[in-house]
Amino acid sequence: MSLHVLVVDNPAVQQLMELNAESAQVLLEQQLPDMLMLEWDLPGQSGVALIRRLRARSATRDLPIIMLSARAGEPDKILALECGADDYLTKPFGPRELLARMHAVLRRRAPRTSEQGAQDTVQMAGLRLDPATQRVTAGARELVLGPIEFRLLNFLMHHPERVHSRAQLIDKVWGNHAVLEERTVDAHVGRLRSALQPSGHQAHIETVRGSGYRFKAWDAHARVAWHGVAA
Repeated sequence: MSLHVLVVDNPAVQQLMELNAESAQVLLEQQLPDMLMLEWDLPGQSGVALIRRLRARSATRDLPIIMLSARAGEPDKILALECGADDYLTKPFGPRELLARMHAVLRRRAPRTSEQGAQDTVQMAGLRLDPATQRVTAGARELVLGPIEFRLLNFLMHHPERVHSRAQLIDKVWGNHAVLEERTVDAHVGRLRSALQPSGHQAHIETVRGSGYRFKAWDAHARVAWHGVAA
């Protein structure tokens, strides 16, 4: 399978394509690639700012993006992931690691159908998730989730009240061959909570200190029962 990958890196790195954020935006509007590899420090607009713009547009909301950067600090990595990057690769890196991370991102973006019951519609706590249509609704309100956040919510709602470690979520949501740091899970959980906030369901994604995350299937005030999951 051939891939169309757009590489947007700092002009000082001669072995990669020399583009800035503005020219990258033009190219993306002309033809959407299979993946975008993006440098943080670009002339003019930063790579992080460009990611925010791309995630705000419906045409590029689901575009796989790997951020490339010499910034090795954890705050920088978390910021990039929270802004919408699928992975973060610190320079210098070798071609084998780059290919491994590219394949891992593509696997994460591909639909996962192996989990038993994961394709069944599930309803609980006032939320309805339909894998067939890739929609999450709260009453008449439709909530907008990215593909990873959708799979994360799908897994948690199909296994309510159970605590799942970050390593378990990487295995079940991203795939057991994913090359990714556990902190990435925290970033996507944050994005999932933000997506659920318009309907007030963000509190149902609970952090269990020292253990991981779980979906709270009961509303503490309304005591809404859940259904749609086989025992």
